[in-house]
Amino acid sequence: MADAKYDVLGIGNAIFDMLVQTDEGFLGRHGMTKGSMQLIDEARATAIYSDMGVATKVSGGSAANTIVGVGNLGARAAYVGKVKDDQIGKLYVHDIRAAGVSFDTAPAKTGPATGCCYILVTPDGERTMNTYLGAAQDLMPDDIDPAQIAAASIIYLEGYLWDPKNAKNAFVKAATIAHGAGRQVALTLSDSFCVDRYRDEFLDLMRKGIVDLVFSNESELHSLYQTSDFDTALKQFGKDTKLGVVTRSEKGCVVISGNDVTSAPASPIDKLVDTTGAGDLFAAGFLVGLVRNVGHENAGRLGALAAAEVIQHIGARPLVSLKDLAKQQGLLV
Repeated sequence: MADAKYDVLGIGNAIFDMLVQTDEGFLGRHGMTKGSMQLIDEARATAIYSDMGVATKVSGGSAANTIVGVGNLGARAAYVGKVKDDQIGKLYVHDIRAAGVSFDTAPAKTGPATGCCYILVTPDGERTMNTYLGAAQDLMPDDIDPAQIAAASIIYLEGYLWDPKNAKNAFVKAATIAHGAGRQVALTLSDSFCVDRYRDEFLDLMRKGIVDLVFSNESELHSLYQTSDFDTALKQFGKDTKLGVVTRSEKGCVVISGNDVTSAPASPIDKLVDTTGAGDLFAAGFLVGLVRNVGHENAGRLGALAAAEVIQHIGARPLVSLKDLAKQQGLLV
């Protein structure tokens, strides 16, 4: 197997985030389910944005947040996602490249605008997301460069890619190429509502070995196996995937491989501000730990460290060097 050019390559919906701190009354007025991600059309996007007030604007997208975290931790990172050749699209490309991530997907010249996610953060730090996919849904199999995929140690895919059909096909193409090159394929389940939509298909990806590593939080795990019993769900998770990682908020995480179970604690925080990106940054830390062969427990600690940084401020991108934090904790050399 050839040496890898990238440690992790992420494929996801390229989405520009609009974040605002609000109250639960806003969610009620707009018929939103707290803590969920729902897909919206352009008209609803306009209505929400006009009622939001002044928003914090930053490039986002689940897999993109993870890949920026990977780069911030000092690993070699690349990203594949579709934006339009418009003002927000140009800003998106600039942001992700400025973070040290290789991003070469050609922007769309025609069609819908660059995708945006309107994120409402309530006082308890919970985020409620409303996503207009826009150009992101036009990610095509032709946007997948076989040489680039084969050059990455781990391909990381987001469950949200299962919403647009063309992106789903791009996802499967990338996984096939990666395995043909002897690489690993990771999937994040993204959201319990996403799992509700595609439960059987996600289980199929796991059981057929199309994905090797699966990230889930507790609510996604319960949704996947339609049980409220954590131990029952975890045991089945261990049977269905080669390596499974379950994040449990302040309870840390559990890593399962067959019958082998490893736990890692959460990192302490001063104040919870915004949970947006917590799972994304956890995945970044864990993936870098995996590439660096630090072991499952320390990979979990690295993920927890990255998640703890991002939930103490608004936005899903780190504001300090995660690599330096990890070195201070003795998790990276």
